[in-house]
Amino acid sequence: MRDTLFHIQKTDFTSLQAQIRQTLVSAILDGQLDDKDPLPSTRKMAKVLGVSRNTVVLAYQSLLDDGYLVSRERSGYYVNGQVVKTAGVGTQAKASDDQTSASSQLEWTSRFRVRPSTQENISKPLDWQTYPYPFIYGQVDHELFPISEWRDCSRQALGKRWFGAWTNDIWETDDPLLVEQIRRRLLPRRGIGVSDDQIMITLGAQNALYILASLLVSPSTQVAMEEPGYTDVKNIFMLKTGLIKSIPVDQHGMVVDKRLNDCDIAFVTPSHQFPTTVTMPLERRMELLAKAKAKDMLIIEDDYEFETNYVNEPCPALKSLDDENRVIYVGSLSKTLFPGLRLGFLVGAPELIREARQLRRLMVRHAPNNNQRTAALFLSLGHHDSLIRRLHRSYRERWEIIGEAARKYFPDTKSVPSFGGTAIWVKAPRGVDSDELCKLAAEQGILIEPGRIHFANPEVPCRWFRLGFSSIRAEKINPGIKLLSEIAYGMAKP
Repeated sequence: MRDTLFHIQKTDFTSLQAQIRQTLVSAILDGQLDDKDPLPSTRKMAKVLGVSRNTVVLAYQSLLDDGYLVSRERSGYYVNGQVVKTAGVGTQAKASDDQTSASSQLEWTSRFRVRPSTQENISKPLDWQTYPYPFIYGQVDHELFPISEWRDCSRQALGKRWFGAWTNDIWETDDPLLVEQIRRRLLPRRGIGVSDDQIMITLGAQNALYILASLLVSPSTQVAMEEPGYTDVKNIFMLKTGLIKSIPVDQHGMVVDKRLNDCDIAFVTPSHQFPTTVTMPLERRMELLAKAKAKDMLIIEDDYEFETNYVNEPCPALKSLDDENRVIYVGSLSKTLFPGLRLGFLVGAPELIREARQLRRLMVRHAPNNNQRTAALFLSLGHHDSLIRRLHRSYRERWEIIGEAARKYFPDTKSVPSFGGTAIWVKAPRGVDSDELCKLAAEQGILIEPGRIHFANPEVPCRWFRLGFSSIRAEKINPGIKLLSEIAYGMAKP
């Protein structure tokens, strides 16, 4: 037995006992330990690791209880040979080699019916928090999130009282408490009043949009998309149809004219257009609904930042103005809770929701029950409303700072969003390609998002880019934009 197999690090995230257990389990399942030699005694292991003997005793005992170890009288602790056989230790490398050999003889390309890997997608660094100026969209400021309250709701959700609610397979149904909270607390703020059978929980807005495309889009379906618009949903539609029509966006959102006449579906972000941030006024919304009725068109309304209007009175959602069930409403909890939660919701006609549930059942069954119940408790206990107020105060401050800085350092950007939100759409100096600006800025610790990817037919070079401010501290905004401006104007052509 080699003592050098074992080492732990003292951190605040994992207990010493848990680290010892994890190290031993990994060594057993990786084949580094066999059942012939005893483990070090608890006294010796404690000395090697620099921990108390009681900690090691408890770790050994937990592994003994779970069957990873066996105790032999007057001999010590040994690896359970049955565990080694069951886990197939020692066969992984051979299996991997066999798989590699087999796959190298198979030509996969011709077998794919669709090729998502060939599509261009928005790319963001996973280590964005290490950058001094992370103007990245869609992430949260961890300092603003009420982790104690969320932890308390999670503890309640996972308690014995609701054991069945989070352990049972509920097939195509949803947590009734979360559906109730969405119906009673979230949707009324957008002017939407519906019954439970018109709401379905999804794994974020993306899951909702994919389900809708699968149900409603065929190769002959013509889909209207905003230009510029949301790249991910465009890619989803393009897996189903090549008939994507780009409709320009002006200062009032998607233009409503004869270009929509032959469209079957229109995808819009009226409250906070993605990515330009303009808000569609009531008059334009009514025009769009009238066009949909006249041409028998469906509308998918993505209200992705419905809880981040902290500047003006909210304009009613398209869904709230719809009296024919033509509008399908997509919402998400990512912008107020956190994107890693992957919870969203779909609101539509009962017939649509019924089919969507059955399709979701074939895909993922349902969203994780424990996450649903935790989110439901977080809403019902008022924590979400408190969080919204905290976010509004913080985002309002950042919105004012970033708006002033953008006007000062990037004068071609003539306005900031009147809705609020968590990002602004900025125009770089003449002759600057935002893709190149993004690369040079990252070298100086500044993260921005180039805008070219949001255009179906982008100009070359594309001057537009996006600055998110949900995850950057207020005092970092002005110096970050000042430095970005220096880089941009250093690239500008006379």
